[in-house]
Amino acid sequence: MASTIRSHMGTSVQSLQRTLQTASDALESVLSLLNDDDAFGNAFEKAVEMIVEGKGRLIICGVGKSGHIGRKIAATMASTGTPAFFVHPTEASHGDLGMIGPADVLLLLSWSGETLELANVLTYAKRFAIPIIAITSQANSVLGRNANIGLCLPRVAEACHLGLAPTTSTFLQLLIGDALAVALLERRGFTAQDFKTFHPGGKLGAQLAQVSEIAHIGDEVPIVPLGTLMSDAILTMSAKGFGVIGVIDGDGKITGVITDGDLRRHMSGELLAQPVENVMSSNPRVVDSTMLAAAVLKVLENSRITVVFVVNGDQRPVGIVHIHDLLRAGVV
Repeated sequence: MASTIRSHMGTSVQSLQRTLQTASDALESVLSLLNDDDAFGNAFEKAVEMIVEGKGRLIICGVGKSGHIGRKIAATMASTGTPAFFVHPTEASHGDLGMIGPADVLLLLSWSGETLELANVLTYAKRFAIPIIAITSQANSVLGRNANIGLCLPRVAEACHLGLAPTTSTFLQLLIGDALAVALLERRGFTAQDFKTFHPGGKLGAQLAQVSEIAHIGDEVPIVPLGTLMSDAILTMSAKGFGVIGVIDGDGKITGVITDGDLRRHMSGELLAQPVENVMSSNPRVVDSTMLAAAVLKVLENSRITVVFVVNGDQRPVGIVHIHDLLRAGVV
């Protein structure tokens, strides 16, 4: 029994290797196509231009596995600044064609280019002059001939040993869909803040939050001015509970910090009578209030500190954030 299990495991690993190699070969075929033939690159550029210049939305259609890939592409587009949604071709023939307007752009997926369910969508698009971008492997197919722009992929072997189950073909469709989405977000100047607008929830939303949304502000911020005696500074430091205190100059700009480590290094009978400037560490590590929470976490990790002051553009402290605040917010 054990030898039988090992035999099956070996066969499965071989299948994994074959699938990965088939996908790798397919990717190489697309790269070769891009490097050796300007037509594909030009078609891709035109597709991006068409979508950017479109006054409506990007409508994506496909059937079967191409449909599943189409749904994912639509979700990626919508989340990165390109208004898009998926319309199932069969449902389109029963009323959902009304979801497609003359200002929209159609992205149709069919590996063979002969998918019957797309016929009514093609007819509708031609009737109302709705531009069509096709992702297919057959330029001379019904879809290929009727598309305004054809992203014609090379014919590649499926990973399935029968050569039937859509595997490598759907991998390439997804790849081109993702490439379009990335090109579009770069073209539109899509920012991390824009990304946060569409991803407010979960860990991703927390990582994209600005640190000012998480930081402690107002009276919670432990700061004292230059000239403050350490006896008073320690009281403030203890009351705020962050294990650190910031020191500001006459303009309200942060000029130093005092940590537990600084206290230990200056421990003596005269410590409490000294001014804070004799004890503080100058040029402290700070973060801008507009910095993303994920970036602040990296600052804390790289600097091996647990707390950092948040400053505005004038280097005036407006908050303080502890690594525990980032943990509670779900950034990690």
